[in-house]
Amino acid sequence: MQTIASLAAQYGLPLVFLSVLLESLGVPIPAMPVLIVAGALCAASTMSLPGVVVLALIACVAGDMVWFSVGRAYGGKVLKLLCRISLSPDSCVRQTENFYDRWGSRTLLFAKFIPGLATVAPPLAGAAKLPRHVFVLFDLAGSLIWIAVSLAIGAVFSSQIDRVGALLTRLGTMAFFVLGALLAAFLAFKWWERRRLYRTLRMARISAEELRRLMLDGHKPVILDVRSESARKLDTREIPGALPVDVTQPALALAGLPPGTEVVVFCTCPNEASAARVARALMDLGFRRVRPLAGGLDAWYESEAKVAVEISTPPVVQAGVAIAPLIDGPGHRGAQG
Repeated sequence: MQTIASLAAQYGLPLVFLSVLLESLGVPIPAMPVLIVAGALCAASTMSLPGVVVLALIACVAGDMVWFSVGRAYGGKVLKLLCRISLSPDSCVRQTENFYDRWGSRTLLFAKFIPGLATVAPPLAGAAKLPRHVFVLFDLAGSLIWIAVSLAIGAVFSSQIDRVGALLTRLGTMAFFVLGALLAAFLAFKWWERRRLYRTLRMARISAEELRRLMLDGHKPVILDVRSESARKLDTREIPGALPVDVTQPALALAGLPPGTEVVVFCTCPNEASAARVARALMDLGFRRVRPLAGGLDAWYESEAKVAVEISTPPVVQAGVAIAPLIDGPGHRGAQG
């Protein structure tokens, strides 16, 4: 059986490139462990350090440029898609938006060290219309920092990594089953965590049609927009009278209002996760009539579009009933039934 060192010598550089590229493209395959092992092999002169750095850097920037271009072309739609398929729904995009609101393009300098942030940061930068040359500059710097730290860890702990490698070599194919089982257990845990989140966020919601009727009937519910600042910049649509709210301090918008105040909370995230979290927090503070808007901002605008169509659609003429022309010509008495 080939040793780990001989396998690395034969496939090391392509493996580094492929793993880093796949992670940059959003595939849930962690590349940092591969880089750490590569750092140990570089310290033992088994692998070329310049080759590892150059290939990993190319892979990072290539994958990130794909997402940056997609975000630039499709904007917030891409972020919604990433949030839907993420193992950590809503928090993945919300966390990135919070970082980006605070740090701007500098988020790219440390994004690769934070799970989820590495995948969402490039399309968010594209959606925010960050200039391409600025993105490339910060992405190169952030990727180089991440690669350097990973390789340095591998070099410092190379002796321990060698012992782990020797153990895996002795275990043979069993090692792959163990690693596969660990990966499967991790994915199962994240799936269970996702389902548990949605169970805790189950509560009565208000439909866009119900909200519209409330407003037309003269009721004035307090409407809270819990999207991040970045999300509001990317999607400038809003519900009339809505108040932008910080999800960490939603009660500030309701200061001085009685607990029986009708409150509607909306966002643009899957399953109204952020809105439901804020609604739950407000209920815990004593506000009894708090409901997330089902379908969020998209549902409100879909409802608005339906209303516009209904208003513009002419009345249906029943069979056997003739309608006089709206404008009669001279001497014209109109059609008779």
